[in-house]
Amino acid sequence: MKDVGWDDLHVFFHVAEAGGLSGAARALGLSAPTVGRRMLALEQQTGQALFERAQTGYSLTPAGQALLKKVRAMQAAARPVQDFLSAQRDRPIIRLSAGTATAMFLADKFGALSRSGDNFRLNFVTSEAVLDIAHREIDLGIRNRPAEGGNLASRKLGVLRFAPYRSWSVPRPELLDWVAMDPVYARHPAARWLHDQDLPIAVRANSVATVHALINAGAGIGVMPCMIADCDPALSRAGPIIDDLTEEQHLVMHDDDRHLPHIRCLIDRIVAVYDDNADLLAGARPLRG
Repeated sequence: MKDVGWDDLHVFFHVAEAGGLSGAARALGLSAPTVGRRMLALEQQTGQALFERAQTGYSLTPAGQALLKKVRAMQAAARPVQDFLSAQRDRPIIRLSAGTATAMFLADKFGALSRSGDNFRLNFVTSEAVLDIAHREIDLGIRNRPAEGGNLASRKLGVLRFAPYRSWSVPRPELLDWVAMDPVYARHPAARWLHDQDLPIAVRANSVATVHALINAGAGIGVMPCMIADCDPALSRAGPIIDDLTEEQHLVMHDDDRHLPHIRCLIDRIVAVYDDNADLLAGARPLRG
């Protein structure tokens, strides 16, 4: 006997419960002839007569009654899975895009962005590239400029400042050269700034996270956003804030989606996180330097 599919058993259940093809067809959104053909096919697969057919309807044979009992047990066992999947469908995913440093900052504030009982889930999309919100490649994006054209809207979040940092434990910091992003991957002005200066570069990396790790390891001095480096007890400022790199961050969104309740909820929470940490973002909380 070939394996019997759950779909056919589901149809069988409705025919058994309705006592005929018409009632089952209405419940399933199928035609009565289609339901009838599937029950014939199910009987052929099982090798047993499941129904006694009459003008008054379908009644179950002993084999049909035994199968119905098992199908009901299967349905009861499957209910928690169905409820789980239904709940997941009812909780939309919000895709939030940000560069590496900003994504690290927001991940650290996850408890303020996502709460028990929320009707949405978060998907952090970490990328230095500008993703397409207008065509819904993502839902929300944090950028260093407001929305430009298209069916987009934006909201100013706050001022972000950058400074040079080194490992505080380096015994001779005056001997350190610099850690820089590889120019091929240096999309952000802070990543490109170092290459425009007449400074010795000791080592390069292709990601912000690796630059951070190299600075921590004592490989050199690097430019970092204050919101990340000033929270790292392993780092010390190696100079003043670089005013030329000061920028404003903006939350960009699709204009048609920004009033959706779950999107609006997350927007308000992101704005609150930026308001609560304005001094950290602006470089006013140095641990040492």
